[in-house]
Amino acid sequence: MNIHEHQAKAVLAEYGAPILKGHAAFTVEEAVKAAEDLGGPVWVVKSQIHAGGRGLGGGVKVVKSKEDVKAEADRMLGMNLVTHQTGPEGKLVRRLYIEDGCAIADELYFSMLVDRATGNIAIIASTEGGMDIETVAEETPEKILTVQIDPATGIMPFHLRQVAFGYGLKGDTAKQCMKLVASLYKAFTEKDMSLLEINPLVVTEGGDMVVLDAKVSFDGNALFRHPDIMELRDLTEEDEKEIEASKYDLNYVSLDGNIGCMVNGAGLAMSTMDIIKLKGAEPANFLDVGGGATKEKVTEAFKIILSDPNVEGILVNIFGGIMRCDVIADGVVAAAKEVELDKPLVVRLEGTNVELGKEILAKSGMNIISADDLNDAAEKVVAAVKEAQ
Repeated sequence: MNIHEHQAKAVLAEYGAPILKGHAAFTVEEAVKAAEDLGGPVWVVKSQIHAGGRGLGGGVKVVKSKEDVKAEADRMLGMNLVTHQTGPEGKLVRRLYIEDGCAIADELYFSMLVDRATGNIAIIASTEGGMDIETVAEETPEKILTVQIDPATGIMPFHLRQVAFGYGLKGDTAKQCMKLVASLYKAFTEKDMSLLEINPLVVTEGGDMVVLDAKVSFDGNALFRHPDIMELRDLTEEDEKEIEASKYDLNYVSLDGNIGCMVNGAGLAMSTMDIIKLKGAEPANFLDVGGGATKEKVTEAFKIILSDPNVEGILVNIFGGIMRCDVIADGVVAAAKEVELDKPLVVRLEGTNVELGKEILAKSGMNIISADDLNDAAEKVVAAVKEAQ
């Protein structure tokens, strides 16, 4: 789960991270009131969306008068902000963050994430703050420092020194940096974050460390432990289909293709998407119905797939272990009838009660194409879609 910048800063501030004063604003009037409360003489008006690159898209502006705060707030609220992370469709700006200005001497990059290859928590640090870390990695990889932290030992003093000295910091600024990194590690682990990115982390002209921007994502599987974090969820920033899927404990991710997929098991789902691409088409989604889905759950999964206007055909690929093939078949037939399906549907079933499942599909009266294996299923759905076009 992602949260907005101002929310992320509030969470980090609870752990002692140095942030500037600021206020969220949902209207132009609230933005002006925030500027008055802060006092100035420099303010930063920031669009709040769940995407990076806001500055390049015109979503972050430094201003030096309350009149300019009002003008920028009026311009940004309701605008469709397009960045390299939003895609060409952009995101609607519904809230702003009005923040104090800052005299910046140096900009640094800091992030913390779970390294799946090592099972460690990795700190990524660079002196090239304010830039996309992908660009830095491509053009100047020698300017990226990676520090691996074993969760069994936690963060140690030598880790803190590695980061501070890697930034080239000295004296009190280095001490501030080490204290900050320790507090960020504590926040990361205690709040079950999956990503913490501060870009830029700045050194002021007075030598102080300040978290100038913050992006935080949380492990969705751990949110039950953090009701305070759940309250920060902004549903307007999420895909409606993914929100609906979460209500039924379905693992759904919307993609850009035209072949809808309903599969049980994440690994099988990934394989299904791969073979669809291999056959010359593109998957429209990742959808794992899990191992213990009911007829109702399968029906809802099917309806969510069909709610995507880009879907031109559907591939159902089920290996019945815990999940029974007849349950899947009942759900598919019920959903197809309910939505009056008019798109090609290919179903591949294997495993528990497979013959019963196939019998249910055959007697449904629906135009359902049966497949013998995954390769056969992918070929048939791609061919059916091309024929329907």
